[in-house]
Amino acid sequence: MPMQRRLLSLSLLLAACAAGPAVAAEQPPLTPTTAATGLPRTPEQAATTIERAELSFRVDPVRQWLDGDATLRLRVARDVARLVVDLDRNYAIEQVEIDGAPVEAAHWRNPEGRMQVDLPRPLAAGGRATLRIRYAGHPHVASKAPWDGGFVWATAPTGEPWIATAVQGEGCDLLWPCIDHPMGKPEVVVQHVTVPAPLVAAGNGIAEGMDERDGWRTYHWRAKLPDTYAIALNIGPYELLQADYASRYGNTIPLRFWYLKGNKAKAEGLFAEFAPMLDFFEDMIGPYPFADEKMGVVETPHLGMEHQTINAYGNGYRKAETGYDWLLQHEFAHEWFGNQLTNVDWDDFWLHEGYGTYMQPLYLQWLRGDMEYMAALMKMRATLMLRHPVVAGRSMVEKDVSSADRGPGNDVYYKGALMLHTLRGLIGDDAFFRATRELVYGNDTPRPGNFKPRYASTADYIALVNRITGKDYGWFFDVYLRSVKLPELVATRDADGLALQWKTEGDKPFPMPVQVRVGRRVVDVPMVGGRGRVPLAAGESYTLDPHSKVLRDLPYMADYQRDVAERAAAAKR
Repeated sequence: MPMQRRLLSLSLLLAACAAGPAVAAEQPPLTPTTAATGLPRTPEQAATTIERAELSFRVDPVRQWLDGDATLRLRVARDVARLVVDLDRNYAIEQVEIDGAPVEAAHWRNPEGRMQVDLPRPLAAGGRATLRIRYAGHPHVASKAPWDGGFVWATAPTGEPWIATAVQGEGCDLLWPCIDHPMGKPEVVVQHVTVPAPLVAAGNGIAEGMDERDGWRTYHWRAKLPDTYAIALNIGPYELLQADYASRYGNTIPLRFWYLKGNKAKAEGLFAEFAPMLDFFEDMIGPYPFADEKMGVVETPHLGMEHQTINAYGNGYRKAETGYDWLLQHEFAHEWFGNQLTNVDWDDFWLHEGYGTYMQPLYLQWLRGDMEYMAALMKMRATLMLRHPVVAGRSMVEKDVSSADRGPGNDVYYKGALMLHTLRGLIGDDAFFRATRELVYGNDTPRPGNFKPRYASTADYIALVNRITGKDYGWFFDVYLRSVKLPELVATRDADGLALQWKTEGDKPFPMPVQVRVGRRVVDVPMVGGRGRVPLAAGESYTLDPHSKVLRDLPYMADYQRDVAERAAAAKR
C-alpha cells in the first residue's frame, strides 16, 4: 500500500474513534452459562481434547466488531454423537463445518452459549474430527476489567485505538469456541490477529510473522498448552523492548515487553526488573516453564492478568516502597502458579492465588531479608475477611470463588499466602520447597524439557505434603482451608505457669506446635492433642508465637478492621 494511502487510512480510523464507536447503546445480556466459567463439563466435553485450535480474529476498532474463524482439531476418549463447545450465543454464527463439510442449521444449536453440533455419524473412542465455526458480532465489553471480563476498547494517549481482552471470570467463550473449564486446555493454539495498520497485536507464545495488505496487518502467534482464559488479544500503538536472559539451567529465555508509544523511558525501567524476577523464581521454585516461547509482557488499558507468555500490565509504572513493581511480579508468578500448574477446579483456586500472592513477601525476603518479608505478611494479615472457607469441597465457578458474598473472595489470596507461611514454618524449608516443586513440575528435579504444564487439586497437594514429610497433615489443611474461623490460641496463667489450648471451629483437631518467649528464652511447646503447658516463674513475662510463625485469631486485628469499616461507612454519610 502507498504510504499516503496508509496514512489516510489511519487518520480516518482515528477520526472515527474520536467520534465514538458505532455500536449498540446496550449490550445484550450474557446467558448464565456464558457468564460463568468452570461449570461442569458435558460428557462430550469431558471426553474431548482440543489438539489444535487455529483462531483467526479480525478486530475492527471503529465498529467495535470481531470477526472470528475457529478451526478446532478434536480427539475424543470415548464414543460421542455430537461435539460440544462453549461460545457466547450473542455472536452470529455464519458457518459451521465438520471435517470440511458444511453443517446445516438444523444440526447445530447454541441457545445458552453451550454449542452442540451433531456429527454425521458417531465418533468412536480415539477418533478425531475437525470443527470449524465462523462467527461475528460485537464482543462483550468489560465494564471493569479485569474483574469483569470481556473486551476493553480504549484510546492510547497518542490517539490510536488501544484494545485488550481479559476473561478469567467469564471464560474463554467470550472470545473463541472452547471448552470453558480449567481442564479444557488446548494442546496447541495458533492465532492470526488482523488489525488496522500500523497497530500491533502482541500475542501468546512464539511470533510467526506479520503480513500487511490493504491497510490491515495480520500477526501470527503459536502457543503450547495455554490456560483456557490465557488466550488474549492485545492491540495498540506498541513499541518493543527485547533482550535474552541466560538461565541458570543453561537455556536462553527471550524477554519481550510491548509498551505504548511515548512510554519508552518508563518501560526501560520496568524492563530492567524482568531479569531479577527470573533470577528469583528460577532460584526458589525452578525453571521458567515457557522458556522456549518467551517471557512476555504487554501494556494494557486494564490493571493486569496472567495471560500465558504475554502477561497484561496496566499498573502505570507506579513506584512502591518495595522497590519493585508488585503487579509485574504477581502476574509473573502465575506463569508457575496458574499456567504451568493449573487447578483442576475453581474450588482449588488458592493453588493459583495463594501461592502467587506468597511469592511477593518471599521475593522481598530473597531480595532484602526478613524485615520486609514480615512487613508484607503483616499487611496481608490486616485484610483477611473470614466469611467463607477457602475450599468449599464442591465444584465451583470462578465468580463464586472470587465473590466475598458467595465465596472466600480475597482470602483466596491472603489467607492462602499466610497459610503457606505457616506451613513453611511447620514442615521446614526443605520439605516446603520440595512440595512446591513437585506441585508445579511433577518432579523434584525439574530441568528444561523434563516437564510440561500439569493439573493439581487441593487433595493432590495435601498428599504431596504428607508423602514428603512422612506425616499426616490433613488436620492442618482442614482448619485453614475448610474452616472459616482462624484457630484461637487460648492462654491461661495460673500459679504454676501457662496453660495453652487451641480452640478451632467445630472443635477440629489442631496439634499445631507453638513457641513461647519466656523471659529471655524461647520455649518450643509440642501441643499434643491441641494442648500444652509452659512453666513460668512468678512475675516472669511471656510472648505467644514471638516469631509470628502461626496464622491464628488475633482479637486486636478484628477490632482494627471493625473500626476501619465503621469510619469508612461514616465518611459516606
